Amino acid sequence: MTIAEQITSLRKELHEHNTRYYVEDAPIISDQLFDEKLAMLKELEDAHPAFFDPNSPTQRVGGAVTKNFKSVVHEHRMYSLDNSYSKKDLLDWETRMCKILGVTALDYTCELKYDGASISLTYINGTLAKAVTRGDGIQGDDVTNNVKTINSVPLQITATDVPEVFTIRGEIILPLAGFNAINEQRIKADEEPYMNPRNTASGSLKLQDSSLVAARPLDCFLYQIVTNSTLFKTQLESLEAATRWGFYVPKHYKHAANMDAVLEYLNEWEEKRSSLPYEIDGAVIKVNRLSNQEKLGHTAKSPRWAMAYKFKAEAVETQLQDVVYQVGRTGAITPVAQLKPVLLGGTVVKRASLHNADFIADLDLHYYDTVFVEKGGEIIPKITAININKRKPNSESVKYIINCSECNTPLERNQDEAQHYCPNTNGCMPQRVARVAHFISRKAMDIDGLGAETIQLMMQNNLLHSYADLYAITTAHLIPLERLAEKSAQNIVQAISASKEVPFYRVLFALGIRYVGQTVAKNLAEHFGSIDALALAKTEALESVDEIGSRIAESVREFFASPKNRQIIEQLRIAGVQLEQQAKEGSISNTFADLRFVVSGMFTDFSRDEVKALIEQHGGKIVSSISSKTSYVVAGENMGPSKKSKAEALGIPIITAKQFISMLEV
Repeated sequence: MTIAEQITSLRKELHEHNTRYYVEDAPIISDQLFDEKLAMLKELEDAHPAFFDPNSPTQRVGGAVTKNFKSVVHEHRMYSLDNSYSKKDLLDWETRMCKILGVTALDYTCELKYDGASISLTYINGTLAKAVTRGDGIQGDDVTNNVKTINSVPLQITATDVPEVFTIRGEIILPLAGFNAINEQRIKADEEPYMNPRNTASGSLKLQDSSLVAARPLDCFLYQIVTNSTLFKTQLESLEAATRWGFYVPKHYKHAANMDAVLEYLNEWEEKRSSLPYEIDGAVIKVNRLSNQEKLGHTAKSPRWAMAYKFKAEAVETQLQDVVYQVGRTGAITPVAQLKPVLLGGTVVKRASLHNADFIADLDLHYYDTVFVEKGGEIIPKITAININKRKPNSESVKYIINCSECNTPLERNQDEAQHYCPNTNGCMPQRVARVAHFISRKAMDIDGLGAETIQLMMQNNLLHSYADLYAITTAHLIPLERLAEKSAQNIVQAISASKEVPFYRVLFALGIRYVGQTVAKNLAEHFGSIDALALAKTEALESVDEIGSRIAESVREFFASPKNRQIIEQLRIAGVQLEQQAKEGSISNTFADLRFVVSGMFTDFSRDEVKALIEQHGGKIVSSISSKTSYVVAGENMGPSKKSKAEALGIPIITAKQFISMLEV
């Protein structure tokens, strides 16, 4: 046997053993023998570099370094899924599909909804060619080097019935045992533990050194084959084929002959979800026949033939140990509950927001109370109630602080507001740091590489008094700071320079004027056109702009009346930051012409920015508060009760994201 034949034979054998071990959980050789064969292959490859193959089993350990992840357009768009929360939602969905197809019944496949990072894998002649993140669904990042380190991803498919070119989609997940092990190591090293498996898995895919990814016990669960050929008649057949080809398809999927069988599946897994070794947040129901999927097609955002069913939020009991107070960039004080650590939804929860003084008073919260905690929208922990029967005798009630927890300045509270504020704007360190952090954030100036600790170090070293001072920072200023290497310093300076091209409306948002969020900043920028015109605007002129009431107008006037703020703006002008509005690009359509939308709440498969962008692209206008002029409220989870009440009182239609997207259908 020639050297080339030995190498090829060993690679094929090791690929097969890898599939048996990591995908089928049915190894037929010992770990020691596998390692011996792998070492033999590596020795042959090292001695004969002409036979190097990036998809060899020896390359699983990683080592490639990717400084910038290339953006790749998906050949087939990766759509989001519509969500359902009740039996009625699913029955309504089925009725709509049957009407479109002209049938009276449908069958389905039911699959668990894995809580991880979406990935698209492309294979050419059985070889992994590309791995791309979901991104915005249109394009994502090429993370091939990192995904190759995941043992359950086949590098070379040995099956003979695969298409010449095909894409398969799935989810990169971090099992709970692996997540907990990583956090144990971080705690021992005095590092902050990661928040949850989903974010850790997603973050792992963007690590620059693939050997670091290889050290993490990631898995890849596959659920959809995308190909231009008609290989399969049903979704069920495609899952079985993916398993046969060597992909990891968890065995918890099920064929459901009708909607009653779907509901049985959902009831079963809502009970059993906590027994799984990884996180799920629901199930995905798909029309089984692929010909029906093709006929049903897609809306602007989602396939009509699939629906995500979200399980109810899980709640647990734990003990309140303390209340701490965080200071925001505007001086707003947010009380945070420190909890006895408790496992909730697969992650350890230690903190929960208490919102404001009224929330604490309404709960009648006492120190060491036993509280009920759940995840709002499965993401943000919140205290929902107190188990009064477990309250300790003579326990002390939680009294809201009267002085700032950071600078001891007496707090203030406006009569019509729920939050308390620290008025020490220029002397309270957390406020100063948070204002710079807001200025550099992704939706504002998008300056990467600076964290709160570095900002505070810069302030302590008199390099930074306000965010305008960033534009005078050089690499030489940054290198002496703790934990900043020369390359990191250079990247920060380059990012600061690049931010000079950020459009004016985002600069206006970045300034951190109280009550001026993204929507208000855009309206002000479009109306006045420049920072100079805005600075000179009288109260009446400000209030004539959509969305601008007396409170915002007063805040804008106060901001520009400050000599310090005017000085900061001059520094920004000299630095070359955009302080004038550029010409606006045209819309895609006029579908929403003359319509005004309020977008409120949390969206699982959309970001609020995506919804807002679609509104503006189709001629609509975003407004931040509800009035008689509002056309629609697009409501996600946890929509503010005051907004809901106001919309109902004024008779403003409240629609879901799904209903909003249906308005775009032609």
